[in-house]
Formats: sequence, structure tokens, C-alpha cells
Amino acid sequence: MKLGAYTACLHDQPLPEALRILKNMGLEGAEINSGGFLPPVHVPVNDILSSRTARDDYLGQFAEVGMELTALNCNGNPLHPDPAVGHGRDLKQSIELAARLGVKRIVTMSGTPGTGPEARLPAWTIMPWDSAYMDARDYQWNDVAIPFWKDIQARAAAHDVRIAIEMHPHNIVYNAATMIRLAEAIDATHVGAEMDPSHLMWQGCDPVAVVRHLGALIYNAAAKDVRINPAAKINGVLDDRFRRVEKGAPGYLGLGGSYSLCAWPETSSWDFVAVGIGNGVGFWTEFLAALREIDPGMPVNIEHEDASMTQIEGLRFAANTLRQAHARMMEGSGLHRLARAG
Repeated sequence: MKLGAYTACLHDQPLPEALRILKNMGLEGAEINSGGFLPPVHVPVNDILSSRTARDDYLGQFAEVGMELTALNCNGNPLHPDPAVGHGRDLKQSIELAARLGVKRIVTMSGTPGTGPEARLPAWTIMPWDSAYMDARDYQWNDVAIPFWKDIQARAAAHDVRIAIEMHPHNIVYNAATMIRLAEAIDATHVGAEMDPSHLMWQGCDPVAVVRHLGALIYNAAAKDVRINPAAKINGVLDDRFRRVEKGAPGYLGLGGSYSLCAWPETSSWDFVAVGIGNGVGFWTEFLAALREIDPGMPVNIEHEDASMTQIEGLRFAANTLRQAHARMMEGSGLHRLARAG
């Protein structure tokens, strides 16, 4: 099992320094952003696609530090009805980039279309108890999502790259049932799931049960934690009290086209927290063990989004939690004794 981190939280550092930071925390792998919501700060996409020398020089930075490039990350909305967003184009380019780099995994989201051909804004259609919502969902799946993902499946298969979809609310794929629905609809061989437990946690799912339910459909994993707050007892977990951040103001982050990240509710129902704060080492031990049953070499990359900690503090806390969990998993399975004997 390859413990690592997604480097987006270290975009203020050049790649070699970001890799050294992770290495010094006892991590072995790195997941690099290649487009989507965030710009590809840590990978020169065009240079690598056009130059073998640039590719070799880039991979050499990982080898020099003793780190492995385990995945690309192109999280975004590839089905956005506004063509100015362009996340779908980024995903297609990321497949070519991964093939050039020899990377076998790309993390992304399934996307959210509009509710009809004339829509210019995405709409998340869930619980279609009214047939109007069912009509919108049928359009989103049958007319937009399935044709797009059939094309992505074909491209990924041609390049022998696996696409790992993060089951993320505000996307057509947000839980196990929708992941399976998409995989079956496109006859997937190279499109599966990225197992980020955090978004399942706040939906009320049991991530370990989901791992065992999806099995070999899981290609990659994230380590990201959630704390459910007292406000959830009043407002539930579907909380819309976000606020706009004006361009140029502190915290502004563009997400493609004319759209940007909104500010989190001040008394939120739930928060992303460093790995180990929402759920202790015991949970993460069981989580890693369930993943290992599927693929002993699966990458598990920390995604740090705890606003109460700096990048370094949050990464270090998460890395310590994961390393403890991994050690307990190995101890419990008896694999440490085999490793010593070998």
C-alpha cells in the first residue's frame, strides 16, 4: 500500500520542495493536479505532451527524492453546461498526459449537467419523487453523462489508464449505487471509483461497508476526514448557508469560467478535518485493511482541507495517523512478521 498525499495544498511550494516535505513525513507517493477546478501548478502539461526530454526531466524530480507519482487529479465538473468551464477538455488531456508519464490512475468527478439542452447552469437532481425531477435526471444521464463517459471509457482503455471517480455530492455519481449505475451503463473496464471516505461520511454512509460493496471497482483512495458538528442536529447535513467571495477578496478561488469557490458556513453542520480528528486510528486501520483486500498496492493519498491547520500541520497530523493505522493493520494481519522473516 502506497501512502502519499495530493499536493494541491502545497501549490505555494515548487514541486521538488513539496515532494521533500511529503518524504520527510514518511510518505511515499504524490497525486498531482492536472486541471479541472485547479490549475496544474505542479506539472507542465504542454511541455510533457510535446517533449520526451521534458517528461524524463519531470519524472526525474520524483526519482531524485525517492517518491512515486501515483495519480493525476483532474477534479472538476466535466459535464458543466457552460462551455467556458472546460473541465471535460482537461480530463481528456489528462488521459494523454497520464499515458505519457506512465501513470495508471486519474482522479476526477463524474460531473453535473444542466436540466435540459438550453440550461447554462448545473443542477444536482436527487430524490426524484416528483416526475419533473425524474425527467431532469433522465436527461442528465441518458443525453449527457452516459455518452460523455462512454467516450472517456474508450479513451482510457486505449491508453490503459484507469479513471477513478470521486463519489462527491453535486455530481451524478455521489454514492455506491450511482457509481455502479454509471459503470454498468458504459460497460466500464477502465472507469471506476476513487474512495474518498469524507463525502460518504457526511452523507451517513459507512465507508468501510462501501469499500466492501464496490470491491474491485475501486481504483484509488483518498485520506480525508469529516467532523459532524452540533449544528447538524438543527439543520441536518444539507446546509446551503454558504456565502459568495468577491474576486480580489481574501479566500477567492476561481473554479473555471466565471465561477468561484464560496465561503463555508460560519456555524457549519460539518467540517473537513485532518485525518484522525473526525475518526480515530481504529477507523483508519479498518479502512486501510478493507482497501488492501482489494489491491495491496493501492495508493492512499492525504487530501488536506482542514481550515484550522496550516498545510504542514494538517499533512503531518494526517501522515502520523495513517502511518499508525498502517502499522496496526500490518500487525493485525501478521504481515510484519513475514516482512521481517524475508
